Amino acid sequence: MTYLIIGLGNPGREYARTRHNVGWMCLDELERRGRFGRERREGPARVRSGVLEGFDFVTARPQRYMNLSGQAGTHLTQKLGVDLTDVLVVHDEADFPLGKIQVKRGGSSAGHKGVQSLIDGWRADQFVRVRIGVGKPGEDGDLVDHVLDAFGVDERKKLPAVISRAADAVVSVVRDGVDAAMATFNRAPID
Repeated sequence: MTYLIIGLGNPGREYARTRHNVGWMCLDELERRGRFGRERREGPARVRSGVLEGFDFVTARPQRYMNLSGQAGTHLTQKLGVDLTDVLVVHDEADFPLGKIQVKRGGSSAGHKGVQSLIDGWRADQFVRVRIGVGKPGEDGDLVDHVLDAFGVDERKKLPAVISRAADAVVSVVRDGVDAAMATFNRAPID
């Protein structure tokens, strides 16, 4: 069985270190921990196949902008023959403070345009998400600007631990099951 891990983000160097791209950062960490082949193009995504802790993974980075992520999701599940029960989507969550990780099965997009695009593309919401808190903008801030901005200096110090914990959550979902991962990771943020 192969697990498809879709990290949401925006293509382009200008977005690489932004809050919106923590899903891609998590994939970088997963790939660092395992044995993965070279990146290849698969339709509207860049993918790598590999093994991590004895499990077969395909990591995928959609190459369209966030609100078009569903194009990559539908292409990949059809092309790779992966059932939605074996898909994990890793994405930013502005409703959570930086450091909070939440594993979630199904439900609405909670306003996240990338997740909504996947729901629309698959015509289903029963896939697992690993949500990575990136915090909200200040009182006068704009949410779009906030998620498209790079992390601040203090946030960057905390970021490696946050990304590592998100990768731990992905592995836990695969190894231990969704319920066990939820019990472990759906708690207070990293200090």
